[in-house]
Amino acid sequence: MTIIYNARIVDQNTNKKGAVIINGKKIARVLFGSFKSAESVLAAAGLAKKSAGAPSNSSLAKNSIDAHGLVLAPAFIDMHAHFRYPGQTQKEDLDSALKAAAAGGFGTLVLMPNTNPVVSSKEEALKVDQEAAERKMSRVFQTVSLTKRFDGATTVHLEGLDKKTTPVISEDGREVASSAVMLDAMKIAAKKKIIVSCHCEDPALAALAKTYRTRALELMAKYKIPAWGAIDKKVLAAVPKSALERIVQNIKEANSLLELAEDAATERNILLAQKAGCHIHLCHVSTVKSVMAARRAKAEEKNYKNGFKITFEITPHHLALEGTAVPKIFAFVNPPLRTANDRAALLAALKDGTCDCIATDHAPHTMEDKAAGAPGFTGLETAYAVCNTVLCKQEKIPVQKLMALMSARPARILGLKKGLVAAGYDADLVLLDPDKKWRVDSSRFCSKGKATPLDGKVLVGRVVATIVAGQRIFGE
Repeated sequence: MTIIYNARIVDQNTNKKGAVIINGKKIARVLFGSFKSAESVLAAAGLAKKSAGAPSNSSLAKNSIDAHGLVLAPAFIDMHAHFRYPGQTQKEDLDSALKAAAAGGFGTLVLMPNTNPVVSSKEEALKVDQEAAERKMSRVFQTVSLTKRFDGATTVHLEGLDKKTTPVISEDGREVASSAVMLDAMKIAAKKKIIVSCHCEDPALAALAKTYRTRALELMAKYKIPAWGAIDKKVLAAVPKSALERIVQNIKEANSLLELAEDAATERNILLAQKAGCHIHLCHVSTVKSVMAARRAKAEEKNYKNGFKITFEITPHHLALEGTAVPKIFAFVNPPLRTANDRAALLAALKDGTCDCIATDHAPHTMEDKAAGAPGFTGLETAYAVCNTVLCKQEKIPVQKLMALMSARPARILGLKKGLVAAGYDADLVLLDPDKKWRVDSSRFCSKGKATPLDGKVLVGRVVATIVAGQRIFGE
């Protein structure tokens, strides 16, 4: 038995002082009130020290956690992360990724299949799940690719999947070009009640955008401009005005094409899912038009009796940053950092409940790969602080809503008994200091990926401890 006391319990339904009693891997009791000791919690729970089921004095001292007034919340659930395992351990490995997840407060993560080799079978996915479980850290669900080894054509491997072990499939990192193949994959997923996680990006438009990015990257390399949006002012000052203008012009053209690519693919995937009757989850939605498309589709769900459902995620970096001006325009990610109007649409979708959850799209790269233009940022260890800073401190969104977006709603999407601080739920919890200011120093990340446009930025809110299945995996 573990007792956490002197806490402020916060989830999507609650914001009260209280204490939690954990028995094994589950939350046994939640008590509300001001508890300054484990003994007072036991007394309130009707468990005298010598009664059956009460811990001994030594056990009580060892397993009690004084929260010191900090927020006790459900551990976060990430619908979209890249662990780069197997085959890309120079970018990340299971150990570094799981340590980063724990440091970020994540108890459960859905992993994308763009690994080496591409994860394309139940057996390969289970192997990753089991290797992660052996480390007794956060739980992971490894997705399986929509097409075999990303060949864009073969879907027969999906027939062997089981939603209990593989609740999500995805071609993330790319899009299935053929609508016929995508429809076939969605029909199989619908039959098995598996979620199709969609990286909405028209491949032909993305390829065209890449030509403009390549031109920009050649000039950026010449003038030593990093492709993650954190640049020394002296370096920037040394770039000739004409060169800077050419870089910005090429990136803007690429971003415009990638906006069109996202919007076109979003509309297509919604139509295909409606036809197939499957649950689609839109990854990293970032534009006004894609938000509008998702909103319309949600309103139309009731008209479909075939099982069609749509959910979508927004990333912390798209909520916090805009990518239309120097230096953040240099921060290469797919989809790109967008305009002020796009960011406003994302915030509105969070506030009005249209958006279902926040997901990190944690995408670690080596610095060499980032310099060459590899898209993506490291995000697990900054996600809570970014969201707390932007949503709770700046936008005044209630903390309960943030906990819903990061815990309860993704748990509901995945069908897990997680995401709430309530009796009977999994004892996946996080202790948070929502008012702690700190400066991001990516060199101290647990993740191997150090590239983030947030490097040096002051954020508010810190993960103090993470508990998964009743065991502390981060914090002292």
